[in-house]
Amino acid sequence: MKQQLAKIILSLITVGGLFLFGATSVLAQVDLYTPYTGLSVTPGESINYSVDVNNQSSSVEHLTFDINDLPEEWSSTITSGGNDIRQLSVDGNGTQTIDLEIRVPLQVEKGDYHFELVAKTSEGSKSTLPFLVEVSEKGTFDSEINVDQPNLEGHTTASFTYSIDLRNRTANEQNYSLNAQVPAGWGVQFTSGSDSITSVTLEPGEEGTINVDVTPAENATADTYEIPIQASASGTSAEATLEAVITGSYALDITTPDGRLSTDITAGRSKTVDLLVKNTGTATLNDVKITASTPPNWESEFDNSTIPTLEAGDTTTIKATLTASDDAIAGDYEATFSAEATETSANAAFRVSVETSTL
Repeated sequence: MKQQLAKIILSLITVGGLFLFGATSVLAQVDLYTPYTGLSVTPGESINYSVDVNNQSSSVEHLTFDINDLPEEWSSTITSGGNDIRQLSVDGNGTQTIDLEIRVPLQVEKGDYHFELVAKTSEGSKSTLPFLVEVSEKGTFDSEINVDQPNLEGHTTASFTYSIDLRNRTANEQNYSLNAQVPAGWGVQFTSGSDSITSVTLEPGEEGTINVDVTPAENATADTYEIPIQASASGTSAEATLEAVITGSYALDITTPDGRLSTDITAGRSKTVDLLVKNTGTATLNDVKITASTPPNWESEFDNSTIPTLEAGDTTTIKATLTASDDAIAGDYEATFSAEATETSANAAFRVSVETSTL
């Protein structure tokens, strides 16, 4: 009987000890929390998680951390307060924040990847936080150029500026040499900010924005021109093709049939001269307006002050009548005739010799 009673007491003590140990484990529970546990990335990117470590017990917990099931070639860093940590102490009922950085390699298959962050107390209890990373595309392990707007349109006096994004998707730093092939007489310049550049250096996974400024030749005809560009480094390169659509060149000329830009006139009298307005560009001009700038108290008028349409290479004759003032004294004066369209304009300065009226 005494032996049975002793066994019962020993059993109760053992069970009680287990209950006490279990209660201690529950009190020592640590929770891990971050709101964004499932993210989508591209190869070569890094993901930064801010994780709250909550100690729900009343005593200080000393924690170590592990990353389970992280894919090969992926890497991780755990920091807190800007320092790499090996152990974290969290006060009773307190919270500390750690930063978890996951680096996705450049050479990786498209798909979903799972891993978990594990926090372990000095007593051996564990808390886990699962993560999902979706790699949205297969890693190319190469260099690439992206152009948001590869096709631009304008006339020959316009400047075409393209913005390109060059990305180093290799595992090494690359020094890219920049080149472009433009038609004869055209100009091209690579710029970054306000600086003109011929090369650019990018770290693994880094992306740089570069402007390509293209200047057409003055005699470029209306057409679509392709401009291949290349960024080349040791063992890797990237290419893209830009397009410049030339709508034509805009140019005007105003002169006389014999090319002389002088005439004579008698004070108080009128003189009519023929003006030749020519479209010397390669694009059509519309609503070309004809005006004159004359000495004070002089008058001018035209048989046609507006040319509705002037095709490339066409010439129109305008009759301009000048009337000198009555009190104009003998001498040389200047009158300027102008032809102006929205896109371009031209001037012709006439020397007008005034003779005193015989009256």
